Amino acid sequence: MRSDVIRVYKSLHTWTGLIAGMLLFIGFYAGALTMFKDPLDRWATPPSQQKVAATDWPAAGQWPALIAATLDAHPGAARGFTLHLKREENTPAPLVWREGGDEHGGGRVRGATLDADGELVTLETAPSAMAELIDLLHQTGGIPGRGHHYWGVYAMGVVCVLYVLALVSGLVVLLPTLVKDFFALRRGRNLKRFWLDAHNVVGITSLPFHLMIGLTVIVFAFHDQIYGALGQVVYGDRPLFERPASAPESAPRGVDHLLAPATLLATLRETEPAFVPRELIYSDPLGPRADLRVAGESEGHMRRGANRGFASLDPYTGAITNLDYLPGHEDTWIDIVTVFFALHFGNFGGPVIRWSYVLLGLGGAFLFYTGNLLWVESRRRKQRRGAAPVSQRRATRAMAAATVGVCWGCVAGVSAAMVAGKWVQGLVTDPNAWYPAVYYTVFLGSVAWAFWRGAARAVVELLWVSALTTLAIPVTGLVAWLAPSLPPWVYPRPGLLSVEISALLAGGLLVLAARRTARRVRQGSADSVWSRADADGEARSSLPGSV
Repeated sequence: MRSDVIRVYKSLHTWTGLIAGMLLFIGFYAGALTMFKDPLDRWATPPSQQKVAATDWPAAGQWPALIAATLDAHPGAARGFTLHLKREENTPAPLVWREGGDEHGGGRVRGATLDADGELVTLETAPSAMAELIDLLHQTGGIPGRGHHYWGVYAMGVVCVLYVLALVSGLVVLLPTLVKDFFALRRGRNLKRFWLDAHNVVGITSLPFHLMIGLTVIVFAFHDQIYGALGQVVYGDRPLFERPASAPESAPRGVDHLLAPATLLATLRETEPAFVPRELIYSDPLGPRADLRVAGESEGHMRRGANRGFASLDPYTGAITNLDYLPGHEDTWIDIVTVFFALHFGNFGGPVIRWSYVLLGLGGAFLFYTGNLLWVESRRRKQRRGAAPVSQRRATRAMAAATVGVCWGCVAGVSAAMVAGKWVQGLVTDPNAWYPAVYYTVFLGSVAWAFWRGAARAVVELLWVSALTTLAIPVTGLVAWLAPSLPPWVYPRPGLLSVEISALLAGGLLVLAARRTARRVRQGSADSVWSRADADGEARSSLPGSV
């Protein structure tokens, strides 16, 4: 391959990676955490939100009475409600609905159950927004928005176009030495070579995963435009997504005519015995377009949703109206779409696949972080003339500070938000407002700190902040176990100790990274942007034109 061709692809790889790298770090780090979004949601829900005791959870035979009583007492529930079949920490009541708001959220979340005498008990609830914040960081790269207008989703779509270009160009650059250097990790005095080898090994071994993630994010980001184009070009005047047909005017409507949930589930069980229902989602249950969507799990199949498959039924007749997204019953085209979603969400193969996606996601974050570090260090090599030290340019220092602040600010911000959310419950009016407030305060503070202190000082300090905030997660559970009155709601739950254990391991690795980085800052080349000597102004050159 001609050297000029390699130079072109190397330049393309470098600049697309630099432009996309920091947003992708946030997306991949948060994406690794979303692989366990449901356990995180359960972990973040305090007992104060678990309104209904296990003994008060109605049996299947009481579901029709609960639905009837709720619709009679609360007309707002007739817009739609969810019946939870399994009690978990983040399900405050068996029947939940939203009053006010719109299709994208908002309004009040209310729940209902039956007491021992069969009387309706209604409660207010505020689901924890912690897991939702992490998911939004994954989707938007941390670019804030309101309602469904998250411009960060489109930004991530554009970023992933650059990301795919970076992957392909990086592969082209590595092709001439691919066989010789594939698994080479050359340690020695040349640390840049070691980190370049590590960057290349992670990039090549996870290339199929990264290509799949990049391409699926592009589709997810621009799906409205894609569906709009399909509607114009392929479907013409026919709607792309058809709503359930209106029932005839003579068809009976009303609470008394709704089939019992147990009857509907039995019908679905005959169609797919391996499907495990978790929620019954009623839409417009008393109207002419009443629809019931059954959400559930089927571990042996890929699923359309992040952790659920779906089947639709008529809640009055029990007829199955849609099996397009029921695992194992998709047609060819829906099956292709489902594969794309499942490959992105990693919702197949059980815990092995989920943990694999966690490691691949963290590996992706490592790839983007080291890519920026390698660029910064390469500037020094290119400026050097002979053995003379160089003075780093302002752009190089800015890139180093931004990389340190954005990447470790994201890690510290997520951990700090998780800890703060656990402790403010019951002490503030709106605890959910603390999650984004704490995250963005820590994140923006970290970025400002990195620019003020310089990359060499800040990288060590922010690594320690990330380590301590992450270790604060298991420490919170330990303190609550030793002193349950500080505050009384915080306590370790055996079923969710995996969150604390994972945070303990992650915090230990961050401590190790902070110690090793501090040693590099002390002992590295004096004219490196990662040197404490350079940060203190002890190594300055008089190269003309340098800043």
